Amino acid sequence: MRASQRARGEDVDLVDALLSADERRRSSGLRFDELRSEQKALGKLIPKAAGDEKAELLKKAGELAAAVKAANADQDDADEETKRLLLRLGNLVHADVPVGGEEDFVVLETHGTIRDFAAEGFEPKDHLELGEALGAIDVERGAKVSGSRFYYLTGVGALLELALVNAAIAQATEAGFTPMLTPALVRPRAMEGTGFLGQAAENVYHLEKDDYYLVGTSEVPLAAYHMDEIVDADKLPLRYAGFSPCFRREAGTYGKDTRGIFRVHQFDKVEMFSYVDPEDAENEHKRLLDWEKQWLTGLELPFQVIDVASADLGASASRKYDCEAWIPTQGKYRELTSASNCDSFQARRLSVRMREEHDGKKTVKPLATLNGTLCAVPRTIVALLENHQLADGSVRVPEVLRPYLGGREILEPLTK
Repeated sequence: MRASQRARGEDVDLVDALLSADERRRSSGLRFDELRSEQKALGKLIPKAAGDEKAELLKKAGELAAAVKAANADQDDADEETKRLLLRLGNLVHADVPVGGEEDFVVLETHGTIRDFAAEGFEPKDHLELGEALGAIDVERGAKVSGSRFYYLTGVGALLELALVNAAIAQATEAGFTPMLTPALVRPRAMEGTGFLGQAAENVYHLEKDDYYLVGTSEVPLAAYHMDEIVDADKLPLRYAGFSPCFRREAGTYGKDTRGIFRVHQFDKVEMFSYVDPEDAENEHKRLLDWEKQWLTGLELPFQVIDVASADLGASASRKYDCEAWIPTQGKYRELTSASNCDSFQARRLSVRMREEHDGKKTVKPLATLNGTLCAVPRTIVALLENHQLADGSVRVPEVLRPYLGGREILEPLTK
């Protein structure tokens, strides 16, 4: 854990503080048990005693009662301190994860062909210019109504979102996921249990009056769906595809991606989520990545797969793969999807367990949770518009989306 914290760039001393608190929890619990045992033994002697002996025993009983109360309080305090420190500790980083910060990722695969617009004889427009010409994106009125990093999807833009969501849900359903429409507001335990109230807390919207949190991903309500439950092993894997609005403060991104809809405060997303036996977690992680690659390939987008570096994982992931699509006007790959293996980190915090039977004996243990973005709508629209634009400002529709857009093959500008 010390090495893991160091790789994350997090506080290594937290591990020793946690060990110290846990030792105090154990010793105070032992002290409490000893005093309670002595108290019970004394309680049996009092009815049999008389006179001065009884008075002495009663005095001692009073002293013991005070000591038991103090020991119980010390035990509760140590237990709370242990839990508080444990919640600050990130997941154990997988041994194969590259160590370093945001730029220290490792490229694992590259897919598709990057278009040579110069060879085609025109300069590519960015997604906002294309979207405004199509009557698909309106950021000016979004800013007027809600402020910066808000937007409207209008006309064909709204239809394009619905097409993407329906196509993504169709792929996930065919792969065996149960479609889910999830709550956008959750209680503190759900947000804390999934690991979003640690280093990621600054990007979470909190409704203080009601003590609710707006989710930044449907991963949160999906992870908490089986909170405090025991799932029979023969029912695993459980796979859900959640569709929800997502809300992010985007703290610390001042000046980054301010144009258009690449980095916004509110967006819709289709998220895959899996509950599996921990022994199958790594295989499930690869399956989630394969489904993401299938999706991006179907959208005919050039993309690369990266192994995210340790300090860029987020608290809950032990390993994370990102799929980054090529954005022509930026001249670089940008994140479109992520697939994270959280092992038993979230399940332990949310008390989601599995029951299995071996040689007639039943045991209960935490299971593993994993999540994978299938379609974060605005960023996918950015990639689609820029990569499939034509010289006249129209945009070609990938075949996989055409059935969900009334058969449209081309999105035409409102005025050429």
